[in-house]
Amino acid sequence: MSMKIRLARHGGKKRPFYRIVVANIESPRDGRFLEVVGTYNPLPDPEIVTLKDDRVKYWMSQGAEPTNTVKNILKKKGLFANT
Repeated sequence: MSMKIRLARHGGKKRPFYRIVVANIESPRDGRFLEVVGTYNPLPDPEIVTLKDDRVKYWMSQGAEPTNTVKNILKKKGLFANT
């Protein structure tokens, strides 16, 4: 089963709030997921990011690939090596 670490949108109209989730590639953006590993709120300055570091590392070791946006968030938090 191929997995992605990606954002699932929540919040109201023009007030986005995202959960960082591990999901099957075939699941829709806001559909089924395996686990919530963090949250991302882009509205405040600076943006607020919370992560379960150990779970992110676990899922990446199991083969889950982060999307480009999540990869940038992980780089800022120091959980993804710049390659």
